[in-house]
Amino acid sequence: MSTTSELRRLAMLREMGLTPVWVTRDTPPIEAPLSDAQPSDAQPSDAQTMLQRTPQSASKTTSTQAARSSPVVRSIDAAADAEIDTRRAQIVQMDWPALNAAVAACTACGLHASRTQTVFGVGDVQADWMIVGEAPGADEDRAGEPFVGQAGKLLDAMLLALGLHRQKNVYIANVLKCRPPGNRNPEPAEVVRCAPYLSRQVALVQPKMILAMGRFAVQALLGTEASIASLRGRLHSYEGVPLVVTYHPAYLLRNLPEKAKAWQDLRLAWRTLENGAA
Repeated sequence: MSTTSELRRLAMLREMGLTPVWVTRDTPPIEAPLSDAQPSDAQPSDAQTMLQRTPQSASKTTSTQAARSSPVVRSIDAAADAEIDTRRAQIVQMDWPALNAAVAACTACGLHASRTQTVFGVGDVQADWMIVGEAPGADEDRAGEPFVGQAGKLLDAMLLALGLHRQKNVYIANVLKCRPPGNRNPEPAEVVRCAPYLSRQVALVQPKMILAMGRFAVQALLGTEASIASLRGRLHSYEGVPLVVTYHPAYLLRNLPEKAKAWQDLRLAWRTLENGAA
């Protein structure tokens, strides 16, 4: 990035009152080498290591094991798996209009009963950047668009700091397309049933970089229960696309000191694209 471009970016941040948040006196320019965002001794296998699913707890009770071994439960699980496989096979063939219509009419999980509307996605469908959040909140449920309200404003400011806009070279989507009641955490079954939609969105956009924002987005995309803190600072991969883990803007609004770490994550993603690693 040229000095002129850097000064222009800093001017935009000052205009929006964001300079104290995103640029501090001890933060090097974006073109400077990352100091601690990516360990110099990291190997390509690190990303593959992080893709391994964390082993489930071995503390299951005997009664739970017995219930899972029941022929009835096995039959239900098999039927559910077959249904998911059938839906996935259908979704993987969809173009944008068909996918949008399928999401709007979806009743695959119980969330459809309480939603105002589905929240499909927004932005450039040929974007280099794809932002993936967790699930719609109350504002998103009303607007039908991901990342609105205060969290959306912060995300827009973060993107602006990189010269990006949600309608230009960025596509934004959530793991879940319907709001969980009361903004509760997504349930595993809901994520499993909604995942094929997001997978198809990624395939259609063909982004060069994915930013996974928030614990549930990270867990869904990487198939891990590891914390965001342990996954930050290195490249991961989702269906062959480089992926960077970072905090959700709503979390950052509640934990202001973590914004500096989120800026490091953005720089890692930006530098990856600049260096052609994607």
